[in-house]
Amino acid sequence: MEQVVDAPCPTCADGEGLRLRTHIDEIPYFGEHTQVTLLCLACGWRQTDLIPAEAQTPTAWELNLTVRRHLTARVVRSTACTVRIPELDLEVSPGASSTGYVSNVEGVLQRFVDVLDIVERDVVAHGDLPEERAALDHLRLRLAMAMAGQFDEPMTLMLLDPSGRSLILDDDAEQRPLTPEETEALPMGPEPPVFSS
Repeated sequence: MEQVVDAPCPTCADGEGLRLRTHIDEIPYFGEHTQVTLLCLACGWRQTDLIPAEAQTPTAWELNLTVRRHLTARVVRSTACTVRIPELDLEVSPGASSTGYVSNVEGVLQRFVDVLDIVERDVVAHGDLPEERAALDHLRLRLAMAMAGQFDEPMTLMLLDPSGRSLILDDDAEQRPLTPEETEALPMGPEPPVFSS
């Protein structure tokens, strides 16, 4: 279903091209979900989220990466989910443009590599910073080793989701409820701009 939204686009301010699309579907392993997409026909901006039919409990998922098979474990990240690799002090928190995705562990690790590439370009643009470059090289090496199935040092993938809509599908993955303190400390991700106050 598509509806015209009587509000300006949050990116280009066009007042006539904003659309709200909804689609309800049964997703294997996840149950019934509603996909909600805000889309601007003028500039192409979009924000999509998957909303489960059932209320969810704020949840943490952890997978200790120890065998190659873990790289193929399915990962579902909602727009509210914080992704961490604590051993490398890496974290991606939801921001104003956060999007959800379905991937696997290897794909999540590749997303971290992509961010490191962006940071490296910034480091290079600000001159040769040897300490920062060495730190980036170390992180990139650890991620490359993990993506090659070499787990010589511990590495844990964590999903912390106050909305409870993220998960790791693997028999070795551990799920637990987030404490109220943990939930309060986590960002919730983007609010639909049309409905924000």
